[in-house]
Amino acid sequence: MKKVGFFLSLIVAFVALLIIGPGEAHSKNSLTIGASNVPHAQILNHIKPELEKEGVHLNIRVFQDYVLPNKALASGELDANYFQTVPFLQQWNKQNNGHLVNVGSVHLEPMGIYSKKVKRLQDLKPNSTILVSNNAPDYGRILELFQQAGLIKIKKGVNITQANFSDIASNPRHLVFKNSYEPKLLPEIYQNGEGDAVAINANYAVQSGLNPKKQAIALQKSSPDSPYNNIVAVRNGDQNKKNIKKLMKVLESKPVQKWIYDHYKGGVLPAHKY
Repeated sequence: MKKVGFFLSLIVAFVALLIIGPGEAHSKNSLTIGASNVPHAQILNHIKPELEKEGVHLNIRVFQDYVLPNKALASGELDANYFQTVPFLQQWNKQNNGHLVNVGSVHLEPMGIYSKKVKRLQDLKPNSTILVSNNAPDYGRILELFQQAGLIKIKKGVNITQANFSDIASNPRHLVFKNSYEPKLLPEIYQNGEGDAVAINANYAVQSGLNPKKQAIALQKSSPDSPYNNIVAVRNGDQNKKNIKKLMKVLESKPVQKWIYDHYKGGVLPAHKY
């Protein structure tokens, strides 16, 4: 009898697979997305109820670094991820022979310059030291802030999203850029008073309790077509999946974009008008 029961169980399972399809019972109405803790996972948790109304259950996996989310997406562990900018994605694809694609922008984490020595970026003294992360895709927007302040000039013809400190054509105050720091350590470095100024991305600034809008001496502005907007990425071929479309519709909606601005008090900026 035990053998009969065992075989009956196998038959039932086999029939279920034929009807449902392998993996469909778990994945058809769910979406697993990898995200940084702040603000990405917070924003995703905010939209979970709205996605449930759309029939999509959102599973959020939080990552503490910039290395693993793309690896997990490429390997199929995730359906999407939300933590990076277009330049970062392009660099990762190039270095890893990857085929991840951008399906839409959600918000901007403005790059900010912070200082305990001066109140304005223009007030930096000659030979001041600027402490910067080791994340190369951020260098262009840091350089852009210094160029906008009239402190440096970037070589003509340089694509700002690919710019490096070697692309500085003019630096009359002989500012020194040191770019060997882990991004997540920069808020602490700033609080310790190291360097004359510190460049900090807003996600790490907000996570550490800083208010970019009030405390940064220079802050990047938002634009719908900014290459530095944080995006949702998927594997090439998954762009038109229903659940991905539903996810982006909610994330880019006016109520969610307004919530981003209000919740982070301008420290994190929506990518779209609301």
